[in-house]
Amino acid sequence: MNLVWLINLVWQRFNLSYLPIKEYLATSYLHRYSVGLLHSWRQSSVLIKWGDAIAVALLSLVYALAPFVSSSLVGVLLVACVGFWLLLTLSDESAPANTPLFTPIHLLVLLYWGIAVIATALSPVKQAALRDLIVLTLYLLLFALCARVLRSPRWRSWIITLYLHVSLIISIYGLRQWFFGATALATWVDPQSPLAKTTRVYSYLGNPNLLAGYLVPAVALSLVAIFAWQSWIKKALALTMFIVNTACLVLTFSRGGWIGLVVAVLTAIALLIYWWSVQMPPFWRTWSLPIMLASMIGFLLLAVIFVEPVRLRIFSIFADRQDSSNNFRRNVWDAVFEMIRDRPIIGIGPGHNAFNKIYPLYQRPRYTALSAYSIFLEVAVETGLVGLACFLWLIIVTFNHAWAQMQRLRQSRNAEGFWLIGAIATVSGMLAHGTVDTIWFRPEVNSLWWLMMALIASYWKPLNQGQTQQVNSPYPEPTVN
Repeated sequence: MNLVWLINLVWQRFNLSYLPIKEYLATSYLHRYSVGLLHSWRQSSVLIKWGDAIAVALLSLVYALAPFVSSSLVGVLLVACVGFWLLLTLSDESAPANTPLFTPIHLLVLLYWGIAVIATALSPVKQAALRDLIVLTLYLLLFALCARVLRSPRWRSWIITLYLHVSLIISIYGLRQWFFGATALATWVDPQSPLAKTTRVYSYLGNPNLLAGYLVPAVALSLVAIFAWQSWIKKALALTMFIVNTACLVLTFSRGGWIGLVVAVLTAIALLIYWWSVQMPPFWRTWSLPIMLASMIGFLLLAVIFVEPVRLRIFSIFADRQDSSNNFRRNVWDAVFEMIRDRPIIGIGPGHNAFNKIYPLYQRPRYTALSAYSIFLEVAVETGLVGLACFLWLIIVTFNHAWAQMQRLRQSRNAEGFWLIGAIATVSGMLAHGTVDTIWFRPEVNSLWWLMMALIASYWKPLNQGQTQQVNSPYPEPTVN
């Protein structure tokens, strides 16, 4: 019994379940002398009284324009978002105890940024690393602004709905490319492969792998929108979005995207079944998930058996070096492991600029690369094993708090929990895709990653011991609203 109690205690401390954030902020000199510094000006400013609405407008520009415009313009929008976040923070008043603006997820994001700063300071290519440290800082502060705004269910719904409509436009154009043809902008398929002449859609993003990464959140969120949106017209729209986004993602023929799609959908379905399990008869409570998994496996097997392009693409995953794409990644990974071996603690510094300076010293002949083709290897290269450990810690804490808050919303049957399910499924799918690719670092996808992390953080509420025990119960009884 004491051992179980000790393990539970260690797990809670590891996940920062009882982090005294309110007490820390009350004694923090940085918080005390920065937050609220311009509060008197805010009281007399007409414009800043609409601060959250202006922040939503800036975020809307980011997520509406990111797939269509250059990375430079996205960078300008990120600078605007960060500047406005800074203005809001300096002019803010002390947040009420029940409206936390700083969460354990924020703390670990800040810790990761600190490690990246140290990695930059110790980098053998400091100038290159410094440029990308600035970019990383912009994305992390984008997370901070999103987490602040998404605490409001109204703005949360607006941002998600906006993204889903933009992704629908992207997917419709991708389907048009499939039916009418599209010129390949790069060599995405082995010329010797039977799929060499198969159209891989890329829509407005110019790259099928990037398009697949962009659509993984759209598939997960449109699936849960079927249940989150109330009217039948909206549910029909959500179903249409789910079908169109899924079809377009499949037609990218991105193997990493397919992996992300399967993981995201399975995660969403499992969580949705868990959400309704308290209302299910005993039979369906026990067998609904196995039946659903068996159905999906059967559907995938039928696709592999009867659809030749799918079969060839799936089998190529297991072809090892016989497939040119696999062989390319294996050679890049071999070089990356050597880079990690030479600088294992703190890495070479953040960003692709530092990577492009160091990688040529290790690369195999004819295997040039702009990244490590795995987000976990990329993080290890950039910030060392220290940064990788912090990144994994961030993911574990995020999932733990998402699970706890989902159970809290499940007890009260709060429909906002569906968006949290979508966020958990999205993060799972993006991590699965990112294990074999690094489109995660592109603005179109990276902005969505931090939006999902902010969406989870926006639900955070501190739990006391009794609440934690209650939400960890396998089938807690729902309460009445």
